[in-house]
Amino acid sequence: MTTHQEPRPSAATRPVRWAADVVATLREGARLRLDYSAQSLWRVDRMIEEIRREGTPPAAVETVLRGLGAYAGEVIVRQTGAEWWASGGEHWIRTPDGRLWDPVDEARRCFAGDGSLRLLCRDATDGTRRP
Repeated sequence: MTTHQEPRPSAATRPVRWAADVVATLREGARLRLDYSAQSLWRVDRMIEEIRREGTPPAAVETVLRGLGAYAGEVIVRQTGAEWWASGGEHWIRTPDGRLWDPVDEARRCFAGDGSLRLLCRDATDGTRRP
């Protein structure tokens, strides 16, 4: 039996790729397994905190932060049925209740010491989890 899977919106193409790239890179380089669960975002927040404490310049980790933000967005998409949206080179997600979230920017805020991908996921999925 085959199941029909709805195509993802074209806005999802880049962030889905960024998330997959960071998952593969961390699995190979840091031996860190990310499984697209909300619990995995604890590890992601801690990893971003460690990078920040090392004094890494923001420009040096922009691609990693973008990938980790996209990963958090994919966690939310998979848990709630949210969709990726894009405009002007920016990507965000819209949960089924109509709220908009910017996980890539939240990853940057986390690196600055003023954000949390785990808490963003908790807030975004509150009351909107898939049955």
